[in-house]
Amino acid sequence: MASISSCSDCSLGLINTCLKSHKFTLFSTSKTFPFVTLTYSINLKNFQVNSSGWPSPILEDASTTIEMDSDSQQKSLPDAKKFDSFLYGMLQDPQTQQLAYEYYNKAKEIPEFRPQKTILKLLIRYLLRSKKWDLIVSLSEDFKFYNVLPDGYTCSRLVASCIKARKFKIVNNLLEVFKTDGIIAVLAFSSAMRGYNKLHMYSSTILVYERMKSAGIVLDSGCYCQIMEAFHKIGETDKVVELFHEFEGKKLDSTPFSTEVYRILCESLGKSGRAFEAFKFFGDMRKKGILEDSSIYGSLICSFASAGEVKVAEELFKEAEEKRMLRDPEVFLKVVLMYIEQGSMEKTLEIVESMKNSNLKVSDCVLCAIVNGYSKKRGYWSAVKVYEQLVSQGCIPGQVTYASIINAYCRIGLYSKAEMVFLEMQQKGFDKCVVAYSSMVAMYGKAGRVRDAMRLVAKMKAKGCEPNVWIYNSLMDMHGRAKNLRQVEKLWKEMKRRRVNPDKVSYTTVISAHNKAREFEMCVKFYSDFRMNGGVIDRAMAGIMVGVFSKLSRIEELVKLLRDMKSEGTKLDERLYHSAMNALRDAGLQMQVQWLQQNFEGT
Repeated sequence: MASISSCSDCSLGLINTCLKSHKFTLFSTSKTFPFVTLTYSINLKNFQVNSSGWPSPILEDASTTIEMDSDSQQKSLPDAKKFDSFLYGMLQDPQTQQLAYEYYNKAKEIPEFRPQKTILKLLIRYLLRSKKWDLIVSLSEDFKFYNVLPDGYTCSRLVASCIKARKFKIVNNLLEVFKTDGIIAVLAFSSAMRGYNKLHMYSSTILVYERMKSAGIVLDSGCYCQIMEAFHKIGETDKVVELFHEFEGKKLDSTPFSTEVYRILCESLGKSGRAFEAFKFFGDMRKKGILEDSSIYGSLICSFASAGEVKVAEELFKEAEEKRMLRDPEVFLKVVLMYIEQGSMEKTLEIVESMKNSNLKVSDCVLCAIVNGYSKKRGYWSAVKVYEQLVSQGCIPGQVTYASIINAYCRIGLYSKAEMVFLEMQQKGFDKCVVAYSSMVAMYGKAGRVRDAMRLVAKMKAKGCEPNVWIYNSLMDMHGRAKNLRQVEKLWKEMKRRRVNPDKVSYTTVISAHNKAREFEMCVKFYSDFRMNGGVIDRAMAGIMVGVFSKLSRIEELVKLLRDMKSEGTKLDERLYHSAMNALRDAGLQMQVQWLQQNFEGT
């Protein structure tokens, strides 16, 4: 389908002639634009004529032939106004936009040509949709050459689109062009800062701001919002406060942005530990009659909760709840963590009720925080009871809460409960949680259910969930207790092959397994490997190796072990102390005995 424009002074005779010949030629006797001759073949059934203004006949099944020739003898468009209308019509149709751009470029060869804002707007829209970024650079040069800019909205949208497409060099060129027009400059630079903030390119936002200042462009309220946000995100709170005072001093028309400016200010101050200063600005804001919003309340509540200012946080929380301005689950989580830190566990349950009253889903993070808080402050039995209470009230656990409560059930020996919750967790689609698998494998190990543990790990691998070091430690420990060294060594090699780095517990477990099997040389080998990898001796490791070195009569290595323990601040328990003492006495090393007595007795 093609849309064309015809001159209002075309006679009916000319139209009839066109219909008979099935041709329509747009022409004029003027030689201002001697390069355009446009010919269409027309389907007569769909040709509609409107004699007023600039009609747009609808052409279907039309073949188009365009001739672009600079021969001055050819007939051309009558004047600039009619050419703009002609170009406008072509740019409206996606099928002729490319031709319209070619006509536009050809028209630039005419000294009298000067593009109109509406044409530039349509050209920008076409080039953006086509993602022809190089042509946008060329068009920006035309802005300067003809000293004509599109409207402010189009310029702003052009800058934003280029930033979204990561065409930052084009953005720099555009800003250089737009800075010459005061109103458009503010809109374009504001759009650039907003775009960079969305990409978290805060340093680029600051560069745009500095460029505005050097060009003498006066910032509006929106610009202050964007630059304050950038400095807030990089932690420059003092700069945020400075910009706020500058913004206040200019007394700008800031009605749409006032609340946002105060939000950024309060949030920045709160996160930098200046909660009371933020609260003061919040009071000033209310005195000025500026509307509060949920984000400012949330920011202040989180700031005071993090600072442990329970009373102020509670007052703000209650006030926001009454005004129905508690909408962010993060705020509830912060208050829950504050109460857990203070040991006020019952109040965490009140927060759950507040979430329900605010028609908010009790998040998995909040549930998990409460369960873990009870585990830490009141023990695993209390955690289990509060979990079951919350679930009975309609709270739905997620993966993190499931993992925490499975661990709690395992810790207190409720293995059947742990298995039941683990099965429920898998049925809900949380079947790749390594933490939950770790708890279950450790539980099977304590219960001596080695086969169940191995089957569970095989199932875990089949689901594409890689075992972690905790799982390998549990498996090696249970096989080590059974003196199944072959399986221990197999697991050790598998762990290395899968690039799971062994930790202190891994080395202690494998050394302990070889010690029980009386393979003392292997104990020394793994101990040396542990020390070479920077391992620090603890009491568990020392307890095994003191016995190993004593049994092998490697007194020098025993003395070195004791000296290393002394330098690393590891204390000996009574059993280890007497074991080392006896080994040194049996070797007749009285000086080392005295050294041991002087350095470790009473520790």
